[in-house]
Amino acid sequence: MKLKKAELKDFLDSKVKLYNNPKFIESDPIQIPHLFSKKEDIEIIGFLTATIAWGNRKSIITNANRMVDMLDHSPFEFVMQHQESDLEKLQSFVHRTFNGYDFIQFIKSLKHIYNTHNSLEALFAKHAEQDSLQNAIHQFKQYFFEIEHLKRTKKHVSDPLKNSAAKRINMFLRWMVRDDNNGVDFGIWKSLSSSQLSCPLDVHSGNVARKLGLLKRKQNDGKALAELDKSLRKLDINDPVKYDFALFGLGVFEGF
Repeated sequence: MKLKKAELKDFLDSKVKLYNNPKFIESDPIQIPHLFSKKEDIEIIGFLTATIAWGNRKSIITNANRMVDMLDHSPFEFVMQHQESDLEKLQSFVHRTFNGYDFIQFIKSLKHIYNTHNSLEALFAKHAEQDSLQNAIHQFKQYFFEIEHLKRTKKHVSDPLKNSAAKRINMFLRWMVRDDNNGVDFGIWKSLSSSQLSCPLDVHSGNVARKLGLLKRKQNDGKALAELDKSLRKLDINDPVKYDFALFGLGVFEGF
C-alpha cells in the first residue's frame, strides 16, 4: 500500500483518533497501571506489567493483576518497606519465562533505584538524549543490575545498544511520558518529552509499518527501530509514538 506522505499522514492520523481513546484501555495491559493514582504506584506496576507484556494479551492482564495482588495493592509501599520474608510469596509467580525469582529480583532492584536515584523518572532523565531515550534504557539496565542479582533475570530488561528493539520498555516509557489528553497514556514524567520516545516495535506494528512503506528492514531489532523512528518523526516530530496506536490497531483489530 503506497500512499503519498500527506495521504499517509492523514490515514494514520485518523487511525490514531480511532484508537487513542479510553476504550483502548479495556483490552490492553495499560489498564493495570490505571488502577492506581499515585505516581510511584503507576510507574512501578507499569514497569512490571510492561516487563511481562509478551504473548497472549489476556494472560498478560491476568498475570499483571496477580502481581498487583501479590504486592498487596500498594506497589510502591511493598517495594520500599518489604522484609525478606515478604518476598517468599512472590516465588510462585510465573509468566512464560519470567518467574518468581525474577519478580523478587525486580522488587529488590526497584528499591535500589528509588533509594539511590530518588525515582525511576530521574534515572531515565539523567541519561536522556535530545531525540532519543535508547541510551537512557541502556544506562537504566546497568543501574538496575548493579546490586547482587541472578544472571538469568538480566534477559528481562532489554538493551538497545545490543541491537534490541526493547519493545516492552519503550512501551512503558510511552505510558509514562506521553501526555495524550485522552486518558490512555499517563504523561506523569514531566522531565521527558514525547519527542524523545521510540515506537514499541513488535510483530503487529512492524508488519503494518512495512506494508505502509515506513520500514524496510525485515527483523524487528534496534536497527529497524531506528529506521521506523526516523519515518514516524517525519510525520510528527513532537509526538512520533502516537502512531503506535495506528500501527498496533491496524494490525491487531483490523488485520491490516
